Amino acid sequence: MSRRHKGRDVNGILVIDKPQGLTSNGILQQVKRLYGAAKAGHTGALDPLATGVLPLCFGEATKFSQTMLDSDKAYIATARLGERTETGDSEGSVVENRPVPEGLTADVLEPLLDRFRGEIQQVPSMYSALKHKGRPLYEYARQGIEIERPARPVTIYSLELLAIRDNEMDIAVKCTKGTYIRSLVEDIGEAIGCGAHVVALRRTLAAGFTLADAHDVPGMEAMRERDESLDGLLVAPDAALSMFPEHRLSGPVLVSILNGQAVRIEAQLDQGYVRVYGNQDFVGLAEAFPDSEGTQLVPKRLVKTGGRL
Repeated sequence: MSRRHKGRDVNGILVIDKPQGLTSNGILQQVKRLYGAAKAGHTGALDPLATGVLPLCFGEATKFSQTMLDSDKAYIATARLGERTETGDSEGSVVENRPVPEGLTADVLEPLLDRFRGEIQQVPSMYSALKHKGRPLYEYARQGIEIERPARPVTIYSLELLAIRDNEMDIAVKCTKGTYIRSLVEDIGEAIGCGAHVVALRRTLAAGFTLADAHDVPGMEAMRERDESLDGLLVAPDAALSMFPEHRLSGPVLVSILNGQAVRIEAQLDQGYVRVYGNQDFVGLAEAFPDSEGTQLVPKRLVKTGGRL
């Protein structure tokens, strides 16, 4: 029996503009096949309804998937007022209709929206991938089982009303990880007094990447048909880590870090994650612990450097 071909080593991050109607994993598998890649993963699923920024990690970049998942996000959402659905979006059946208050203007909405700015407590949707006893909540929801879900703190950095028309409104949201836009829209609908659900959702920011960084699968397929390499679309793993300060090492301390050992340096760094570089290459993330004599650097995620230090 011949050994199964495992694919080639591909390293880097590809930012995809996810289309509506496909799952994030479906997009991942399409792109993985286009690259013939041995190892790939995404950095947090978007609902099939949603479109927009979906960073995909290949090879060494997968070591930073969780860090990217923990990053802030931004969205533009369209909410339909006066209707609640079982899922909180237009994928689900309507379970309640209520009249939209007359005279609903931006001036009326602003004080209501202000309740949802800053740190808030949010109850996750039953139609989410959060686990209960090892099973995602949406599996229980599809069986008609309601699981009690404690509210969780999330931060809404900005919530802007972009437009309001008839029974719909557009909002722009920047938020911490773990924020459910469907739940936010449902809660805003309750504050208005008529209920609401999401009919369109576009992610505009994830892991520091925006729509300007994103590529679409049809365009990539066209490149393949023209025998053009797709590798030039990849960005280096550290492109998603720009929120952390940079520090360069050399000599014995660099060798120790590469061997997974903690090191001490004289420089006084702020506590937290640091991007570590050799003379040329990014070598990984370390955690800095400053004290009166300098800083201890503890390696957390290291990449293969190909010997270029």
